[in-house]
Amino acid sequence: MARLSLLDPTKTGREAADLKKKLRRLVVGQEEAIHEVVRTYQTHVTGLSPTGRPIGNFLFLGPTGTGKTRIVEALAQSLLDDPKAVIKIDCGEFQHSHEVAKLIGSPPGYLGHRETHALLSQEALNRHHTEKIKISLVLFDEIEKASDAVWNLLLGILDKGILTLGDNRKVDFSSAMVFLTSNLGAAEMCALGNPQLGFHSAAPEDAPSHQEVGDRMSRIGVAAARRKFTPEFINRLDKIVVFKPLGEEELRTVVDIELDIVRERILNATAGQPFGLSITDSAREFLLAEGTDSRYGARHLKRAIERLLIQPLSNLMASGQIRRGDYIRVTHSAGSPSLIFYEAAASQAWEFASRAA
Repeated sequence: MARLSLLDPTKTGREAADLKKKLRRLVVGQEEAIHEVVRTYQTHVTGLSPTGRPIGNFLFLGPTGTGKTRIVEALAQSLLDDPKAVIKIDCGEFQHSHEVAKLIGSPPGYLGHRETHALLSQEALNRHHTEKIKISLVLFDEIEKASDAVWNLLLGILDKGILTLGDNRKVDFSSAMVFLTSNLGAAEMCALGNPQLGFHSAAPEDAPSHQEVGDRMSRIGVAAARRKFTPEFINRLDKIVVFKPLGEEELRTVVDIELDIVRERILNATAGQPFGLSITDSAREFLLAEGTDSRYGARHLKRAIERLLIQPLSNLMASGQIRRGDYIRVTHSAGSPSLIFYEAAASQAWEFASRAA
């Protein structure tokens, strides 16, 4: 009898593993969404994706500021080296049926036909392709706001991977990953609360666990989607993922990610000769406390960093108090409504160099 070797179907390939690693550095607290995106990408890489339809159709649900749009931008950055390499359709601009002409162009004979350029043309889909990666990322943001005409277009895209433009040209979506985002059910999800969110009070002993709250939110989100969308629409989706509100530890990680982005902005703004920037733990805690709001998630944290860190830095730069090559230490004192900025001695250069490394 021939000897059989046990295989492990849970292992992922190198490309998928690299993608997952990159996404985890950019997206916090949404492991299910990362897993589904990476799984779909690996199926495409191996050539086993279904033919005649997009690579993957996803509906992302959840409260604002949880990373629904962020994961698509992170995917573009990871695969195409450009977070803006996404065809983003803001469905709030397509609430009336006649506005669908902006997506597919006006038919011949209609006023403005030659001046109308379809947002979903084949040229637009292929614009960000590279020699190695031939994938288009299409995002329909806040899909619940779109008119029925947009939903009817999506039925054809999600099922057959084909869109017919106003001039009867065909657009092929078979190399596209299509993402739909929605805040459906978000109010009910937020009403459940997040036992990990908050810095001053402990959760009651009988409070549901974080996992239990997440499971309830998933049920609420899927139920809200099924109430809003028709069964034929739901059946064309490969995966519905509900994004959970971020807890304290996730928000701490977001702070670190955003501060790295701040340093990159400084580097770009100072033509390769930046000033060093050191953020103390007390400053991080202050930004976290000021930027924590269960209604707005990580978006409120980003606004806090802009208001409390970026704007004061821009004032210091504009007034000549910060020059290239300086070393700036940012800290916070208890009770202060703002951060405190110091110019550190040149002898502390090693600290900034080690942080940058």
